[in-house]
Amino acid sequence: MISGLLVSAIAAADGPAEQRYAAGASLFQANCAVCHTATGVGQPGLAPPLTSYPALYARDPEGRRQLVWTVLFGMFGDVVVDERHYNFKMPDFARLDDSDIAAVLNFVVFDLGHAGDGIPPIAAAEVAPERSLALAGDAVRRHRLAVLAAARP
Repeated sequence: MISGLLVSAIAAADGPAEQRYAAGASLFQANCAVCHTATGVGQPGLAPPLTSYPALYARDPEGRRQLVWTVLFGMFGDVVVDERHYNFKMPDFARLDDSDIAAVLNFVVFDLGHAGDGIPPIAAAEVAPERSLALAGDAVRRHRLAVLAAARP
């Protein structure tokens, strides 16, 4: 109980100024902040920041799929974010329901990542069909590389 209050206090003090996705924020604090920190800035050598790439991914269908897959199936192996390497193992969060996954992703994309208004929120209906896949975390990482390669000019 005390640790939950501490995480909430940290999030309130350091969190985004305008919070549009409060339900997602609560889920993020309970499930993600231990590695990615309450403000999503990540931890060197442990977990990458979530303050830039998720908002970029949310712009196209494969990027949105990447976001969903990362939460549903986890991800492991070396990733590079903002020219820093992270070799970590993110667990899967398939135990969360489709609405919860959409909520936490919307918090990350819009509240932490400050995605523009032209990007539609992620819907539970985008999560549901992805559950039928059986992906390992290394496959999710390889898909991430393809998404990034496609986004480069």
